[in-house]
Amino acid sequence: MPNRESYRIKGDKKRRRLTSLVRRSTLRESDLAPKYEKVHNFKVHTFRGPHWCEYCANFMWGLIAQGVKCADCGLNVHKQCSKVVPNDCQPDLRHVKKVYSCDLTTLVKAHNTKRPMVVDMCIQELEARGLQSEGLYRISGFSELIEDVKLAFDRDGEKADISTNAYEDINIITGALKLYFRELPIPLITYDAYPRFIEAAKITDAEKRLESLHEALKLLPPAHYETLRYLMAHLKRVIHCEKENLMSSENLGIVFGPTLMRAPDLDAMTALNDIRYQRLVVESLITNEDVLF
Repeated sequence: MPNRESYRIKGDKKRRRLTSLVRRSTLRESDLAPKYEKVHNFKVHTFRGPHWCEYCANFMWGLIAQGVKCADCGLNVHKQCSKVVPNDCQPDLRHVKKVYSCDLTTLVKAHNTKRPMVVDMCIQELEARGLQSEGLYRISGFSELIEDVKLAFDRDGEKADISTNAYEDINIITGALKLYFRELPIPLITYDAYPRFIEAAKITDAEKRLESLHEALKLLPPAHYETLRYLMAHLKRVIHCEKENLMSSENLGIVFGPTLMRAPDLDAMTALNDIRYQRLVVESLITNEDVLF
């Protein structure tokens, strides 16, 4: 007859299978595009002909600059009404006509995706054929071809061809991904959150530094957080192939520190001193990806 120990082992296996099923179910649910909140991008606008505010429904008086118009969704309101309009902007692809240099949250809401498609597509291509490539992310590709990839994404969106048939050199794809992050109008690690990340990197105690980084991550907008989480998981897989690609978390920190973080209005000397802390931030995020995210 089975003893008590065998029942315990069977019970543990059953619980592990159940946990695995719950985790897979959670992953499937998390793949759905989330409902990110976004503020409107209002610009002063001159309307031709009679116009009514889409918030208060009152007439917009005047001959010029009667109100403001959201550059992302097209909402027309009085200037004073724009201060109380909810953060419910739903960007329209008719207004959002590019991928690079576009606000990250605006892009994902316009395309109804969880992350920018350029990030997903480049990382999927890299993991399919480039993880063992020596100097991955450190070696630069030809700038003209990187610019071609950028134009392809701006023109074709998710239909852009970045396969090996189009770009055999994997460094073109890494270059395109880094360029996307460099051209974000608000960096992936936002200006608002930047000081907290730098403060965390200066902490010498490893456990306290992790706690501080965890708090700093909470300051990121949801779309920025999700994109950073996805990128760090990818970079963790890159360092798993360090023997082949010769890229450690420290090397990747040097590459991605100034790519993901930009000092908000700091003097040149302070910004220069921050470079080593930017490296430490990214290095810590990669190394502790499973704990922090």
